[in-house]
Amino acid sequence: MTVAGLPDRMMAAYVTGPGPAEEIRYGLLPVPTPGPTDVLVKVLAVAVNPVDTFVRSGTYRTPMPAPFIVGRDLVGVVVAGGSGVSGFAPGDRVWCNSLGHAGRQGAAAEYAVVAADRLYPLPAGVDPVDAVAVLHPAATAYLALFRHARLQPGETVYVAGGGGNVGTALIELAARAGARVVASARDDDHERCRARGAAAVVDYRAADLTERLRLHAPHGVDVHIDTSGHNDLTAAVGLLAPRGRIVLIAGRDATPPLPVGDLYTRDASIVGFAISNTSTGDLAAAAARINQLLATGALTPTTVQTLPLSAAAKAHRLVEDGAAHGQRLVLCPAEEPAVTSR
Repeated sequence: MTVAGLPDRMMAAYVTGPGPAEEIRYGLLPVPTPGPTDVLVKVLAVAVNPVDTFVRSGTYRTPMPAPFIVGRDLVGVVVAGGSGVSGFAPGDRVWCNSLGHAGRQGAAAEYAVVAADRLYPLPAGVDPVDAVAVLHPAATAYLALFRHARLQPGETVYVAGGGGNVGTALIELAARAGARVVASARDDDHERCRARGAAAVVDYRAADLTERLRLHAPHGVDVHIDTSGHNDLTAAVGLLAPRGRIVLIAGRDATPPLPVGDLYTRDASIVGFAISNTSTGDLAAAAARINQLLATGALTPTTVQTLPLSAAAKAHRLVEDGAAHGQRLVLCPAEEPAVTSR
């Protein structure tokens, strides 16, 4: 496909193979060419997620072309669509949250090619930076709660690590669905959790954490999700109500003991969930709900720091070092060389 006025090359943040953050390069690569069912997007904003660092480092093994553009989530503007694409027109603002995996090139570039079935319209009036900051946490929360945990109104949800980005999204989506949410978080995140809809919040460092949680969920927890990856399954199973569900979304290296007897005698279950494995159909269902919330202003990030695309290596290191707690890092190709906070 030839697009009039389109440059041959673009700036991108990329690696030539798995490695540390310092090996991310910032330089010129060819502008990608969309296939018949693809859309070429001019990138406005790219989120930096923990999973991006797992893929880049090789910790999360997935086919990786060389050079490999890092990043997963983007908000951008349609440049052109392939011959088999309908529903998107040049100038449309759009988003995607599933690039940079399974052989797909990433998002951290001036232009990106996105398969049409992985691309969604951005509601009118929504800020691209605010939108890209919530896409990954909100989609993870939606799929964990409704696809894997089968959450029903009136049930009790426990969110361990409620102060983080995925944690706050879990609280908000569960509360909006009519669930009662109990969360654990550090002291300075308690108000944030309550503002998102938590009925009760306890200090995750408390020596008697399990006992405190039982006080707030005397009939047990229907859905248990630990965003921290600590995954104390003995305590988790002990908190479950009959037919309760534990959804594992973090903790790649965790090997906790499992109290099998306590689990099966409650008719309870444990399921693992990685958003990278999600079908395009389930991603689209999550996108529809996310767009509803974005359009009404109900889904907003807490704190966002924007950086130029050339700062991709710095952003990856900040995420890996835990220096971005509660804050979303967003790369903006148009911001060279500015660095701003909002």
